[in-house]
This record gives sequence, structure tokens and C-alpha cells, in this order.
Amino acid sequence: MSNLLGAAEIREIAERIGVRPTKKLGQNFVVDANTCRKIVKSADVGPTDIALEIGPGLGSLTLAMLESAKEVIAIEIDDRLAAELPETAKRHGFDASKLTIINQDAMGISNLPTEPTVLVANLPYNVSVPVLLRFLELFPTLRSGVVMVQSEVADRLVAKPDSKTYGSPSVKATWWADLTSAGTVSRSIFWPVPNVDSSLVRFVRHQSAGDEELRKVVFKIIDAAFAQRRKMMRAALSDMCGGSAAASSIIEASGIDPTIRGEALELADFIKIAITLSK
Repeated sequence: MSNLLGAAEIREIAERIGVRPTKKLGQNFVVDANTCRKIVKSADVGPTDIALEIGPGLGSLTLAMLESAKEVIAIEIDDRLAAELPETAKRHGFDASKLTIINQDAMGISNLPTEPTVLVANLPYNVSVPVLLRFLELFPTLRSGVVMVQSEVADRLVAKPDSKTYGSPSVKATWWADLTSAGTVSRSIFWPVPNVDSSLVRFVRHQSAGDEELRKVVFKIIDAAFAQRRKMMRAALSDMCGGSAAASSIIEASGIDPTIRGEALELADFIKIAITLSK
């Protein structure tokens, strides 16, 4: 089995190429090889998979994926990290032709050179939710994946209705996939050590809940419902429907109590309202 990166080598590479982890880019590099292998195993990465990684950094998780996947596509915004990654792979005995580096901001990506099948990523804390939702939307070949995010974000992603952490990300993600908790990660496996806890979230794709036209309406309703979470739905959708009375009529026609709050509704309920609103 090929050697993966360790803490000393990670610091050496960073110093050599002039990289100092920045909060702006949400950079906290994983320095524990066992954790990387655990994440890849949890994601069920196999020899036929095209694995996609967002924010590979210095390559800890990338090398673990190269051990198991057919190919790896890594999206890295930092020029220095993107240039160094293939060299790191070669030094550790990996075939660099199996690794494709895309030196761009993940939020600007709209297509990839190969269709990815699994997503494995230590997502930058500051953009984790929009990045995950964007890639679920744009790349339907992603059948499953495991992402490492801030624990607070993980709680929101896997939350169910009527819980304090349930919100817009919880509902939106279920448009494309079922999300579950895949465990927590110690702060000590990062460099620098973050001041927040991290957790793993696993997703398994299911058939999308509807077409793109319907999705846009549903997401607009979800945004309105959680903009002020203590508002009743008739008040939350007042502006969208042309007044509280009109909103009440639309919500009631959808078979839902207009005095209910958004935090009590699941995706299917928001879809019912969207369909009625669109008639």
C-alpha cells in the first residue's frame, strides 16, 4: 500500500511552496492518513469510480482516493496547491495520469472533463453548503459521497422537521439525495487546528423531486419560509402571493395549515405549495 501524507511532510510542502493556510479560503489541511482512508472507505470508493474532490489542498485525501479510485478529479482554487498536487502524487508512487487538476473556484465550475461518480471532500467551511448543493444539482452522475464540514453545518444538513437545526439547507439537499451523519472528526487531525468541530455527512442520490422549473419555485418558497423562521407560512409567503389572504388560500388549497411554520414542513409539503402556486 502506498504511503500517504503525514503531518511533517505536509508542513514541509507548505513551507517550500510558500503556503500559509488562510481563513479566507477556509484552509485546514488534514494531516492524519488513517482519517483519510476512513473517509474514502465510508464513501465506498471503488476501482471503477471517478472520484471528485473539492479543495484538495496539499493532497492528503487525494492520495487516499488514488489508492482506491479509477481516476480522481480535484478542483483547487489556489494556484500553488494545484501545481504541487501532481508532483506530490508522483513522489508517493501514484500514476499522475489518473489525476486531473482543475485550478478554479468550485463555485464557478459548470462542467467537468469526465462524469464523476462519487464526491469525497473536506469542504472549505465558508462555502460548504452552496458548493454541495451546486454539485448535486449540476452533476447527476454523482451517485453518493462523503463530505467533511463544520459540525454545525453537518447538523443542519441532516436535520429533520421540527428540530432547531432544521432549515433551508436541510430541505434543499433532499431534493437530490438522502443525507445521514457519518461520524465526527477530531480537531487534532487538522493543521492548523480549527476552533470548530468537524463532522462527516454521507449522501446517496435518489431521483430528483421534479424538473428544474419546479425546483426553482420550491427553493424560492423554502427561502421565504426560513428567512424568518418564527413566521407562519401565510406571513412568510405574503409578499410572494400578493398578501396574507392570498397566501392562506394557496397554502390551504395545498392541503396544509397556513398557520404552520416552515420548520414543520418537509420537502413534499413545499412541493405541494409550489404546484398550487404555479397553477
